[in-house]
Amino acid sequence: MRILITGAFGQLGHALQSVLSRKSNYELICTGRKIKKGQEGIPLDIRNQVALKEIINTTAPDILINLAAMTNVDACELNPKLAGEINVAGLEHICDSFKGKIIHLSTDYVFDGTSGPYKEDDPLNPISVYGKTKLASEHILLEKDIKNLVIRGNVLYDYSPHTSASFLNWVVSSLKGNQEIKVVEDQFNNPTWTRSMSDIIELSIENDLEGIIHWGDSVHISRYEFAKLIAKKFSLNDSLIKPVLTSELNQPARRPLQSGLSTEKLVNMLDIIPPSIDDCLDEIIKTIQ
Repeated sequence: MRILITGAFGQLGHALQSVLSRKSNYELICTGRKIKKGQEGIPLDIRNQVALKEIINTTAPDILINLAAMTNVDACELNPKLAGEINVAGLEHICDSFKGKIIHLSTDYVFDGTSGPYKEDDPLNPISVYGKTKLASEHILLEKDIKNLVIRGNVLYDYSPHTSASFLNWVVSSLKGNQEIKVVEDQFNNPTWTRSMSDIIELSIENDLEGIIHWGDSVHISRYEFAKLIAKKFSLNDSLIKPVLTSELNQPARRPLQSGLSTEKLVNMLDIIPPSIDDCLDEIIKTIQ
C-alpha cells in the first residue's frame, strides 16, 4: 500500500513515519514544505495545486494522510487569509486532486471549550480563526466523500528536534536553562503523545475507519499540571513554573478552556486503552537516555 503524507516533517509527521515504516507492506511518500538536509522527501506546499496534482499522478498513492496545516493559533488570528489558504483551500486542493481515501488531522479547537472533554457529536462552536478554518476543512473533506476520515487531536507533544511547537521541548529546555516560565492553569486537555496518535492513524488504516473520531491520551489535566509533571519526570526544578490565567496573557486568539477529547467511541470500537501521560513520558525518557 502506497501512503502519501503531507506535512510529513513536523513532530507528528516524524512520529508517523517511524510507526508506519515498521510495516513492510507500507510504502511511504513523504512530502513537506520545508525539508532539511539529510531528510528524504518531496518538497510540497499544498497551496500549489499544480505541484500537488503532479506528485499524486507520479506516485499514485492508495491513501493520503494530510498533516499539513497552519497550527500557530495566534498567527492564524493575525493572518486569517493565510490560515484560510493553507487550512481550507489547501485541503480543497487535496480533495480535488486525489480520488482515494483521505485521512485528515483536525483539532479540539472546533469546540468552544465550555464543557469538555468533547464527544464526536457534541455541538461545534470554534472561537478562533484557527478553529474555524479546521472546522471548514472537516466539512470539505466529508462532503467530498463520507468514507474519508477526520481524526481530532489535542495538545500533541513529543521531545523532538523537528519542531518549535512542542510544549514538552519548551518546558524542558526552559527549565534546563534555569528560566522561569508562566503556564496557564485554566486550560484543560488530555495531552497526546505523537506516537500514540500515530498508532491510532495506523489502526485507522488497518480498520478502514471513516467519518470523525477523537483521540487523546487518558489524563485530563491543566497545562500547568502537565508542565509540573514534565519537570518531575525530567528531574527539573518545578518551582520555576508559575501558574497564570489565560486572560493575563493577552493573546490575539481566544483559547478553549475546558476542552479535551473523549475517546469512548474509538475505545469501544477497537477495544483499546489510551496510554497515560506518565507512561508516555517514561517511554520518551527511555529513548533519549
